Amino acid sequence: MSTTQELHQVFATAFEIPVESITSDLEYQGIVEWDSMSHLLLVEELERFYNVSISMEDILEMGNIDKIKAILKKNGVEIQ
Repeated sequence: MSTTQELHQVFATAFEIPVESITSDLEYQGIVEWDSMSHLLLVEELERFYNVSISMEDILEMGNIDKIKAILKKNGVEIQ
């Protein structure tokens, strides 16, 4: 599994939707499942899966997949 596939799986797990529903242009509130509550579940799942701690400032900036990749990179996780 590639790192992009892993990231998509983390999203699918957090939002309880099929992994096929995750696209690279997905944005916060772009799907009904990505609301404020599930955003926190996504943060929790990202932290657990990648063994990182995401700052509150970064949590507030996590508006799309590209920003999440950049935040993960800041935390030492390179998504290809």
